[in-house]
Amino acid sequence: MNPFPPRHGGQILVDALLGHGVDHIFAVPGESYLAVLDALHDVQENLRLIVCRQEGGAANMAEAYGKLTGRPGICFVTRGPGATNASIGVHTAFQDSTPMILFIGQVGSDCVEREAVQEIDYRRMFGPMAKWVAQIDRADRIPELVSQAFHRATSGRPGPVVLALPEDMLEATATVADAPRYQPVPAHPGAADLASLRQRLAAAQRPLVIVGGSGWNGEACAALRQFIEANDLPVACAFRFQDLFDNRHPNYCGDVGIGINPRLAQRIREADLLLVIGARLGEMTTSGYTLLEVPRPRQQLIHIHAGAEELGRVYAADLMINASMAPMAATLANLPPVDAAAWHATVAAARADYEAHQRRVAVPGTLDMWAVMQTLSARLPEDAILTNGAGNYATWLHRYYRYPVFRTQLAPTSGAMGYGVPAAIAAKIVQPQRTVVCFAGDGCFLMNGQELATAVQYNAAVVFLVINNGMYGTIRMHQERRYPGRVCGTTLTNPDFAAYARAFGAVGETVSRTEDFAPALERALAAGRPALLELQLDPQA
Repeated sequence: MNPFPPRHGGQILVDALLGHGVDHIFAVPGESYLAVLDALHDVQENLRLIVCRQEGGAANMAEAYGKLTGRPGICFVTRGPGATNASIGVHTAFQDSTPMILFIGQVGSDCVEREAVQEIDYRRMFGPMAKWVAQIDRADRIPELVSQAFHRATSGRPGPVVLALPEDMLEATATVADAPRYQPVPAHPGAADLASLRQRLAAAQRPLVIVGGSGWNGEACAALRQFIEANDLPVACAFRFQDLFDNRHPNYCGDVGIGINPRLAQRIREADLLLVIGARLGEMTTSGYTLLEVPRPRQQLIHIHAGAEELGRVYAADLMINASMAPMAATLANLPPVDAAAWHATVAAARADYEAHQRRVAVPGTLDMWAVMQTLSARLPEDAILTNGAGNYATWLHRYYRYPVFRTQLAPTSGAMGYGVPAAIAAKIVQPQRTVVCFAGDGCFLMNGQELATAVQYNAAVVFLVINNGMYGTIRMHQERRYPGRVCGTTLTNPDFAAYARAFGAVGETVSRTEDFAPALERALAAGRPALLELQLDPQA
């Protein structure tokens, strides 16, 4: 008897996903992959299909899943417009180094190169923003190529992979064995590199550690903390990776990103050794490549990264170590500590600078966002997940919220607006026991606000905070700096966001005074269903 009965391509693909441990798919359905939907019908208890309202929302949900779990987020969309809508999630996954696989229904092989309806060459479209793009033209090669996709998405510097699925291939029948579950292959540091790292650290007078990037887990963060404490080092987190180190810890001195504390920026410039673990040292983390000089920084630089291609890409470091975060952190934790007497006093000073940067600032209007942040910090549980997209409103979160534990922050380093809403929904669906709060500006929210329908459909009880100042705030800020008095294109006329939420079946309230926020938050947290609070801010706040 043949142990591998004939199966159509859609069934082979779904079996492959199950074999690789996939438990969630985020999708907008399309007739181009009906065979996959048919196969999913019989496995809904083991593989949950989350149907979204727009492919940008689905792709962002898959990306957030990848961030949250460390496993590839899976997204299915249809060809043409579906793929172009999903591209924003692929771009975010690429810049944020998030494992993700986007499956795209493709025109049948009899229509290729005829500019058929919604036909696109996905290799050319996604090539610059994915680790690998391929098309599966034969059903018997599905297990092989899907296995390759998982390995590519998780190897080295993690990132997105795109696979196109011709419609007739999915309906074809094949007899083929399933591939075994993928095995991530981490890179380990060498003994000579570790000896050099310790020697350089021991000789330093003003060291500073910057941590960031993907590939971390709870154990790696605990090992990192052990290394930091053993050597009494000041540590900062790269842009939107603030949850890699407990912000309440006395050695934590702030985040290195947009709106960086000027005192922290000065410390980075004056450091004689920068130990960068996992961060790419991209534009946001380096303040536009000004904190470190290109190509040879003034500071001695040790750069540790999982992607060999990233090392030496912009900065010629004194020591470059190609290593994945989990084995690197474990090795650092076991490294004999050095004498920290030379920099001991600077740790407390750096911490004091961080705390001073969080003091209350006066803003106009009846709703004080500093007070809002204090309420959230006091009320939310330690493992609450906070998500956001892009905009000036996010500065309140980055500057004033102290992320306590790993994977409490989901935010795009790509600077993509519209990320916070779908990311929060995905987080609540995947980990329903945790409190999830989404921060979104008025402009940011409406880029994926339709996914409130998804939240209601799957009872994802997220609390959405819509910070409404009636404008595209970041763009307005730069506009007024560069072209004073010439406002154009940045003013918004918004709906009643609370009524908008209620129309979907969610809770909706409007908050315009500071004293009203705390009780409104309590009602939202207790609602047991999605809840939206519109926070009406003075435009100058």
